[in-house]
Amino acid sequence: MTTPRLVEVTVDNVEDACDLKVAKHQRDYVASVACSLAEAYVQHEIAWPRLIYAGKKLVGFVMAAFDPDNPTDYYRNYLWRLNIAAKHQKKGYGRFAVEAVLAEARRRDAEYVTVSWMPGKHSPGPFYQQLGFRPTGEMDDDEIVARIQL
Repeated sequence: MTTPRLVEVTVDNVEDACDLKVAKHQRDYVASVACSLAEAYVQHEIAWPRLIYAGKKLVGFVMAAFDPDNPTDYYRNYLWRLNIAAKHQKKGYGRFAVEAVLAEARRRDAEYVTVSWMPGKHSPGPFYQQLGFRPTGEMDDDEIVARIQL
């Protein structure tokens, strides 16, 4: 695996970012990068969107929300989105992205990070649990909420 790195979204890479596609069976479980960037645009004060590059190749997208004053505690330090390009999955880029979000949360003195997922056959739940996230028993609409302590 080429050592991955995070890059901010810019005018020079936004079009490539919007073209990034997850595997077909995952599309019901995660919003597109374009939708995510629109959400980041309208919630820019809390959104932390980043592209994941391996060398010069765009391999993924991750977005967190850091909103320490949110009345809903699981939205205060939230792994909001993770999209790894279909042909770049199972190479450690997802783990790298999650670890980068955890590092950013620590930098901001957060005590935990949450994530949520829809249950189902192709749910990302097992991936997040393998990384240490544990369901809290809460639901966010139809999504299971999980937390990892930092």
